[in-house]
Amino acid sequence: MSASEPVAVVGLDCRFPGARDAGEFWKLLMEGRDGTRRVPEERWEADRYRIDEPASPGEARPPGRSNTVRGGFIDDPDAFDPAFFGISPREAAAMDPQQRLLLQCSWRAIEDATVAPEDLAGTDTGVFVGVMANEWAHLQLADYDRITARHGSGNGYFMGANRVSYHLDLKGPSLAVDTACSSSLVALHLASGALRSGDCDYALAGGTNLIMTPVLNIFYTQAGLSAPDGRCKPFSASADGIGRAEGVAVLVLRRLADALADRQPVYAVLRGTGVNQDGRSNGITAPNRWAQQELIERVWRST
Repeated sequence: MSASEPVAVVGLDCRFPGARDAGEFWKLLMEGRDGTRRVPEERWEADRYRIDEPASPGEARPPGRSNTVRGGFIDDPDAFDPAFFGISPREAAAMDPQQRLLLQCSWRAIEDATVAPEDLAGTDTGVFVGVMANEWAHLQLADYDRITARHGSGNGYFMGANRVSYHLDLKGPSLAVDTACSSSLVALHLASGALRSGDCDYALAGGTNLIMTPVLNIFYTQAGLSAPDGRCKPFSASADGIGRAEGVAVLVLRRLADALADRQPVYAVLRGTGVNQDGRSNGITAPNRWAQQELIERVWRST
């Protein structure tokens, strides 16, 4: 198989702030609506950790405080039907909600690809999941007296992918990827490579994130990376930092030739992907535009 063989997106599903599925997400984008909001009270007491931005750039920020009370939050992230996936209520209660979201989203994405999920059981379908936070584990595993065997399988980055493979009986590569903000994109790159190399004939590529604590808000504020209004403003002169948000999305991928042969829907075609590291920039959290330009050029040449 060619290393540049096109890969097709044949199914998808997602849940994002202000959008319960792909249709609602598209509508939100087309209408230019804002999915961010104030931190829900059930997450944490936002005002307790809030500070105003320093009056001068050189002024130190008080430790343990965040400069924003906003972010992107999905509704009812804990809603789950364990019996549908053959999971006991006790096991479900010990599971990171990110695993539950990935199970639900993967099922719907496969159906969206005009495939019955049961038909993929026993196949070499791969699962590649980008995940960079496991705040649920920090909350659940702090009380040692309450830890059971279920908490072991219910937490951990690797289980995000393995949970999907196990319950859907998928036998291809199954792995979680943590490269910070690029995690889901790198998962997509690895999934595409697995299809091109013949490691699998179907691949699920996805990502998930849930905001359970203010820890990263505090870190971003202390590092001078957090937008006070909780909104990312890419390519804008008013861009002033990161806005945190949560959600889940899964794509079903196939080699384009196979998708066309089976007359599946094709949402998009991936001609090529690539991954690199910025190397040394002006700070470990700072991007390197030259490294990113080189990567784009390399991928462009390879396709």
